[in-house]
Amino acid sequence: MELITRADIRGPDLYEGFRDDLRKHIIALKKHRRVTVGDRVTLVFENRKTLIFQIEEMLRAEHIREPDKIQDEIDVYNALMPSADSLSATLFLEVPPGADARVELDRLIGLDEHVVIHIGDHAVRAAFEPGRGTDERISAVQYVRFPLSADARRALVTRGTALKLEIDHPGYRHETAVTEDMRASLAADYQS
Repeated sequence: MELITRADIRGPDLYEGFRDDLRKHIIALKKHRRVTVGDRVTLVFENRKTLIFQIEEMLRAEHIREPDKIQDEIDVYNALMPSADSLSATLFLEVPPGADARVELDRLIGLDEHVVIHIGDHAVRAAFEPGRGTDERISAVQYVRFPLSADARRALVTRGTALKLEIDHPGYRHETAVTEDMRASLAADYQS
């Protein structure tokens, strides 16, 4: 994947003029990049377009206009870019309404050892970004990478390959089949 550069980012002043159109486009794109596993975990698979959108939204929300601070945001999000040998996703842990967030999140400590994507016959365990959880706490937002062997990548770009996301955490065991539309969306990142 090509990294995002300053030339890709319009910044808050110019972004406002096309924000609504871009938001509609990204919502449609994410429809085939979002998967819910059980009732508490959602993953959104990132690509260059989704990350550019996140940068633009962050700059807008934080009123960031200084070139060095814009570059800082670009650098942060480039670290989340999928690569030729990995998929990248943002993982959200959802807390039921009215529940104690700390108690609910504590039940999922250790999740970083238990998220797997199955691409055909290939089981690929997620590598979580360091520092977002400990033996005593876990963040509600996690950044994960699924390292792909050449064979797993070939399977991903092959039409009809079955994909499934699995969580095998002792306190949270769920799996979800991924649609062909989602497989095709992820594969498109490797075919352009």
